[in-house]
Amino acid sequence: MKTELEYRAGSALYTHRLGVLLGQAVDQGDVVVLCGPLGSGKTVFVKGLAQGLGADTSQVHSPSFSLLHVYSGRVPLYHFDLYRLDSSDELLDLGFDEYLFEGDGVAAVEWGDKFAEMMPEQALWVRFFGVDDASDERRIRLSGAGCDVRRVLERLRCALAENEGGWV
Repeated sequence: MKTELEYRAGSALYTHRLGVLLGQAVDQGDVVVLCGPLGSGKTVFVKGLAQGLGADTSQVHSPSFSLLHVYSGRVPLYHFDLYRLDSSDELLDLGFDEYLFEGDGVAAVEWGDKFAEMMPEQALWVRFFGVDDASDERRIRLSGAGCDVRRVLERLRCALAENEGGWV
């Protein structure tokens, strides 16, 4: 059964804030797959996710050229950017499957939709959408299946309710 939550972020600050709250809700072994066009807020969101996990966010940036950055926090955050990869073989050469299926931390995977078949069934998918002509405003849809996703989204719903919402 699929679980879903939709959030309206009025600016990059709200996108970051949602990432922080998600970082506080995830646990070791969780996988967050981020999808959306260039400039839609994926890296801003991951910066918030890192902060929520207690990592130093001054080093968080898009890992497009190195493909993976690791940040230390409550649990490690493995930040992948698959934008420049063309084949699943390249992904496997990185040891990607080990981070996702045997990892001791949380994986955040930008452009994971390029390799959707390689993502775990219980991954949390985070999709970014523009809102009409509002350049900074985003709709962010979080969805997935399984008890891990339900647990994370329930924690996030509670945190959003305590922190004035933002619901669509």
